[in-house]
Order: sequence, then C-alpha cells, then structure tokens
Amino acid sequence: MKVVDMHCDTISELLKRKREGKAAALRENDCHVDILKMKKGKYLLQNFALFVDMEACTDAWEEVQALLALYKQEIAANHEQIMPVLTWSDIEQNQKKGRMSAMLTVEEGGVCGGSLEKLEKLYGQGVRMLTLLWNYPNGLGYPNLNRHKGRAARQSAGEAERLVQQYLNTPDTENGLTDRGALFVERMEELGMIVDVSHMSDAGFYQVLSLTRKPFVASHSNARAVCPCVRNMSDDMIRALAERGGVMGLNFCADFLTQVPYGEENPGSIAAVVNHARHIVKVGGMECIGLGSDFDGIDTHRELTGADSMERLWNAFKESGFKESQIDKIWGGNVLRLYKEVLCAN
Repeated sequence: MKVVDMHCDTISELLKRKREGKAAALRENDCHVDILKMKKGKYLLQNFALFVDMEACTDAWEEVQALLALYKQEIAANHEQIMPVLTWSDIEQNQKKGRMSAMLTVEEGGVCGGSLEKLEKLYGQGVRMLTLLWNYPNGLGYPNLNRHKGRAARQSAGEAERLVQQYLNTPDTENGLTDRGALFVERMEELGMIVDVSHMSDAGFYQVLSLTRKPFVASHSNARAVCPCVRNMSDDMIRALAERGGVMGLNFCADFLTQVPYGEENPGSIAAVVNHARHIVKVGGMECIGLGSDFDGIDTHRELTGADSMERLWNAFKESGFKESQIDKIWGGNVLRLYKEVLCAN
C-alpha cells in the first residue's frame, strides 16, 4: 500500500497559521497532513495545492508566490524525507532513495489574471497541475458552485433550505470556458501541465474534453449519482473521463460523500467513501479512480482524521470486497500511470 493523493490544501493552511502567529511546520503539526503522518500512512506522493481564495486577498499573484515560497522552504527543510517532482523520472528516483515525493499544484487558475506568461512562469516554478476554477467565475470559466449565488441562497428569508438545495444540486450546463480559458487549456497540454477540472461547471468539463488529447483529472471529486452535489461528477462525465484515460480522486469531504438536510451536521464516513468508489468503478471501470482527499481544505473527518488514517481506509475497502490489486490501483497505480504519460516527456 503506497498512497498517491492528488489534492490537499496543507500549504495554504500552514501559511494562514503562520500569519496568525501560530506554530506551523510541514514536519509535524495538528493539520491533516504532515511528514510524520504521511510516513505512518505509507505515502509515496502528495500533491500540494497552492490554494488562493481570490476574494480573501488583495493580489492573487502575490499570494500564490507567498505560498510557493513557503512550499519550497518546507520541502527544503524536510529534504531527507520528501523531494519535489517535475518529471516522471523524479518520482522513480525519489522512490529508489526511500523518499516521498511532492508535486506542486495550484488551485484557482484566476491567480494568473488571464496571462499565459504567468501560467508559463508557474510551470517554470515547478507547478505540474492546475485546477482551473475554484468557487468563483475567474476569467477562465465558470464553476458549478458559485459562492456568490450560494451566499444569496442562504440569505433568502423563508426559502433558504430550498434555494440552498437548488444551488448545491443544479449544475451549470451553459457557462463553460471563456476564450482565454480555452487558450490556457491548450497551453497547459503543450507544456505538460495536467488539467484539473474539479470545481468546473459541466459545460466547462465537456469543453476541456473537446480541446484536449491527453488524459486530464478531476483531482478531488466524487460521484453525483451517489451524492447529488454538483461538485461531484455525473455518470456521463465519469465515462468520458475514463475513455480519455483520466482519473478522478475520491474526496473525503462529508458534504460530497452524503447529503443531509440543510442545517444538520454531516459527519461523513468511511463507508460513504467506499460507496462512491464502488459506483465509480461500475460506471468508468477500474482505471479511472484514485485519491484526492482534500485534507486541510475540509473539516476534520470523524473516521478519516488525516494522512495517518489511510490504513483504516484500506482495510475498509478490503473488507467491502475490493481485491488488493484493485485497491493498489486506487491508492496510486492509476494516478501514476497518468503521470507517467503526461509528465514523461518534460
């Protein structure tokens, strides 16, 4: 069992804590992910997202650069345990040396301000995956969950419950990529930067499908047929992703695993993660599923408390009837196959 996780927000959480004057280090912390927890969880590779909330900062480009500086500082401080990867061979070399690997990603393509030069600079700085959207329209395209609409729904007197459910469960099938967003997708494929469609509208997903030739990912998205939140993927989208050779990462966020009545606490469960995996495999086959925990971007999960709890999840998959060879593919085999195809020539 070796874990390859396509998404965590740990670097952004660490920077937030440092700015608050709190102790925050990648080696050991009380977040979901740190070096010691990863070792206990038997990690091979962790994607570290530089997540930027565009409306919570004055300059998104400066913010992503601050996150990048912290990432480099923390990886350098732990270089005997973990090293960055830029190419497929880096993953192989790190594994041979007994080190874990760190892949740098950005969550929120809007940090580039529509500039292809800034996109190329991020690639030069080591970014190998870009989540095009978060929860706001950003000049590249439109998300399925638009926070502006969500706020309005929650503030609607007497109708909040109905409108929130409508907001959570109604995909955007009309607004997809902008012309600039399409250029970004095309340039990313040329560079060898993996396109990530998590958070993207349904319309945008199908545009990415038509614009690309290589596999792409939904780094932290589940199955909409199991939980109707539109942050998850429809069966048709899962099939299309699988046919392209892409991979979707199981997200441990309780609200993307099961839906509860508005206002009720949603604790999440390991059983729900397994249910999503079973459905995804049924629809898209065994090759299209991986892990995308969303650790440190979600509330603490009662049964999956962090990177050190992955063996518990492995055992649940095994007890539910998955073969070890199948779990190996979910834990990392499928994602590594995609990385080898997309990153090998760079």
